[in-house]
Order: sequence, then C-alpha cells, then structure tokens
Amino acid sequence: MEPPLQEQPVAWARLRVDVNCGLRRGAWYRIVQVAGNDAVLELTPEPVPVPRRLLETVFHRPFRWSVVPRPHDALNVPSDWGSSYAVCPVCRTRAPVAGRPVDLRCPRCHGVFGVAWGERYLAPGRDV
Repeated sequence: MEPPLQEQPVAWARLRVDVNCGLRRGAWYRIVQVAGNDAVLELTPEPVPVPRRLLETVFHRPFRWSVVPRPHDALNVPSDWGSSYAVCPVCRTRAPVAGRPVDLRCPRCHGVFGVAWGERYLAPGRDV
C-alpha cells in the first residue's frame, strides 16, 4: 500500500529537454504522483502526466531563476528579449534578462531570487 500523499516526499520537476508538451520550459512543477513511466505534475486546471525521461527531478524546491535559451517554437516571448529569458522559480513568469544580474525581481509575484547562471539548462548536447 502506498503511503498517503502528505507522507510522501515532495518532489519538483522541470523539462530537461526542449520539447513542447504543455509545460513552460525552465519552470518547476510539483510532482503529485508517479505512475509507471510518467510523473503527474501539478498544473491548473488539471494535473498533467509527462514521461519521466523528459524531466529533471529534485527533492527541494528550487528558488533560483532558470535561464532558458529561446525555443524555436516559443509562444508569447517578445522577440526583443533576445536569445534567452528567465523563468521565475515560484510563479513561472517569464522575464527578460539583460546582462548577467545576480538577482532578479519577478514582475508578477515580486519575489527576488538568484539567477542560476551556473546551470546549463537545455544546453545543446544534453541527452534525453
């Protein structure tokens, strides 16, 4: 028998490959269930199952902005943002990045978080 949800460890996941599957690239989502080869991620209005092989998973909620190379199929990302943008670790809002700031303030939730410049998120050559 599986332990109740409140007794299970909390895990967070984001895409680790550049695919269009209904998730915002760079955004962290809480895993609400693991079912076979899929992880079910908490989204509104409905949770979304995603193949686990497409996800990076951590057991502590990240609190740093993800820097995302502009996807070729990006929607609603202004062209003047250039070749990359940042995604808020809390509310998943996208924001432009100018230079290499240490911290950014989110225009939506107003949180101030460090920028994960050391990550090579969606860098070319990452394996699935």
